[in-house]
Amino acid sequence: MLELQYELESKAAKWYATIDIANAFFSIPLAAECRPQFAFTWTGVQYTWNQLPQGWKHSPTICHGLIQAALEKGEAPEHLQYIEDIIVWGNTAMEVFEKGEKIIQILQKAGFAIKNSKVKGPAREIQLLGVKWQDGRWQIPTEVINRITAMSPPTSKKETHKLS
Repeated sequence: MLELQYELESKAAKWYATIDIANAFFSIPLAAECRPQFAFTWTGVQYTWNQLPQGWKHSPTICHGLIQAALEKGEAPEHLQYIEDIIVWGNTAMEVFEKGEKIIQILQKAGFAIKNSKVKGPAREIQLLGVKWQDGRWQIPTEVINRITAMSPPTSKKETHKLS
């Protein structure tokens, strides 16, 4: 995450746009031979995941890699990616809009769904992964800092697990 922040900071952009792929993990089918390892029983009925499940420790890595491969194959414009979150930048709103449109086309062609509500920008100020970006600089939004400082420290293992 810090590497992404430092890289984006070095761009000193004026305009940004973000793209968040809707239900990215569930857009990735599991190979038939892998499905048995994702079977589980609940209330006496057996179920099997057919798509990449959320919560499996390798899902983020697999998802990131497949999206990255699709973007490379489609010759996507310069961007940064963190799993299913993508940011583009530039000096004008039109430049950023065109980069974003190209990336969306590549992702849709690769079978990923993009909801318009998950696309933000072009804008001079944008939020990505809880960090606000403006003029090539980042800051943690005040409301996030306030929520963190208002939290009581956990007093048990159960409360500690709720933080993750």
